[in-house]
Amino acid sequence: MHKAKAMKKVIIAIHGLGNKPPKDQLQKWGRMAIEEGIDNLGAKVKLSEFELVYWADLLYDKPQTTTEKDKESPYFLDEVYTKAPKNYKVEPHEIRRKFQDYFKSLAYKIFLKNDYHLRYAFVSQKLIHKYFYEMEVYFEGDSDFQSDFNYQVKQEIIRRLSETLKKYKNYKVMLIAHSMGSIIAFDVLSFVAQQSRVDTLVTMGAPLGAPFVMSRIAAHSKSTYGQIKLQIPEAVQKHWYNFSDIRDKIALDYKLSDDFAPNSKGVKVVDKLVTNKYVMNGLANPHKSFGYLRTPEFIEVLKAFSEGKKD
Repeated sequence: MHKAKAMKKVIIAIHGLGNKPPKDQLQKWGRMAIEEGIDNLGAKVKLSEFELVYWADLLYDKPQTTTEKDKESPYFLDEVYTKAPKNYKVEPHEIRRKFQDYFKSLAYKIFLKNDYHLRYAFVSQKLIHKYFYEMEVYFEGDSDFQSDFNYQVKQEIIRRLSETLKKYKNYKVMLIAHSMGSIIAFDVLSFVAQQSRVDTLVTMGAPLGAPFVMSRIAAHSKSTYGQIKLQIPEAVQKHWYNFSDIRDKIALDYKLSDDFAPNSKGVKVVDKLVTNKYVMNGLANPHKSFGYLRTPEFIEVLKAFSEGKKD
């Protein structure tokens, strides 16, 4: 009797906010961060095929580079891949966690109506306009004006992720979505490529729980399904792990398990608080993707995915 052939595995990643270094470089650094995490844990993990869905080129005419010396330039590369410091001090975060739990409860009461319509929308609009150019373009791309720049950018971002998922339709897929990439991934899996099959969804530093994002998801689900469905995309087959560092200002809502209901397969969000040890030139950045990718908690998830372990 022949043994069933094991399904090929692939890790697909999609980046988040801001301009980036060239695709090949960012993809290489991402893989190096994962390999560092594997080495640190002393784990035996055969790293699967790894492909980055890159979209920074749609908003910036050239990538970040070390040759750019102007620190105010969008082409200035100030955060390269570097190994975690050996003497990183891990601070207790119980007080901060309680504060953020309270802040989330208060923010939802102030900014979200019972039907998830947004109160004081101008506040989030001003915030996004001032600090998050990429998010503003993507959200404004919800318009029906097909000649509009924002619309075209959003459609191309969605196309790139959808086509990559289609390319690996016969693979066992882990999809890693960092920062704003988590919003894109959620949109694609919920409203565009629902037929996709993602074994394991991993979100890192995700702003999905922010009131203005939740309101938008609710509106999309109502227009797509005729009702508000704040649930895990049906495309997610087995797992959704959400990784956050309590200090990550983009992922202020670190607990997505109480925001999204299980899908019909019973998949639930598993939230994991981690310590992102990324430091560059003496400055910590607990939102950095490289820091998340080498955390032992993520490596354990990757190990289980690679070995095909069941719950």
